[in-house]
Amino acid sequence: MKSRDALIRLKRFEVDEKQRKVAEIEAMIADFQQMAVDLDRQIAIEQERAGITDVNHYAYPTFAKAAIQRRDNLAASASGLEARLASAKAEVEESCAELRKIELVGDRDIVRPDTQGAPAELDTVGAHRVAS
Repeated sequence: MKSRDALIRLKRFEVDEKQRKVAEIEAMIADFQQMAVDLDRQIAIEQERAGITDVNHYAYPTFAKAAIQRRDNLAASASGLEARLASAKAEVEESCAELRKIELVGDRDIVRPDTQGAPAELDTVGAHRVAS
């Protein structure tokens, strides 16, 4: 019984860790998206200040070009994290399913000792009959 309790605690810890990982990835994605929005605002301000919106124009602000590159890098990183997030969520679901199985087996075994006692009693009654 103690080993099953230890296994359940271990699985719960595993599920909690994987849920923390999912939350961490979601926070990183949100941060990247917020940074990209901030860069979009800075790009728009710089374009307005310079009066040039064509990226290929020779006088287009260098700061705006760099900000566009950073924004694109953030978007690529966020999309990469989306794939990791999907994988992490699948791992959480798998761990939760394993935990439920272990808990159900434990619940079933808690109920089972009463039913296991009956055949043992019948065996002893049968042994007494044979001996008599």
